[in-house]
Amino acid sequence: MNKNVLKTNQGVKISFTGAVEKKNIVTMVENCKTGSCECMTDETKKKISNMEVSGKDGEVNLDLSGEVTKEEIEAALARSKVIN
Repeated sequence: MNKNVLKTNQGVKISFTGAVEKKNIVTMVENCKTGSCECMTDETKKKISNMEVSGKDGEVNLDLSGEVTKEEIEAALARSKVIN
């Protein structure tokens, strides 16, 4: 699985390509929303106003809205148990 993190005007966009299933990204987002993950600090979570998953298996996008940095999200992805 390849992960490409880009800074956008609204926040950060992550493009997952290759061996990625959309349901796994949805699970990761749900875990984050309910606080049942430890990949992001509480400080980072507070900065995110919206998380939106789009695309299909093999090509999934995750748009994060808020005042988060590319570096914060790259660090969170590295700690995620769902996608690593």
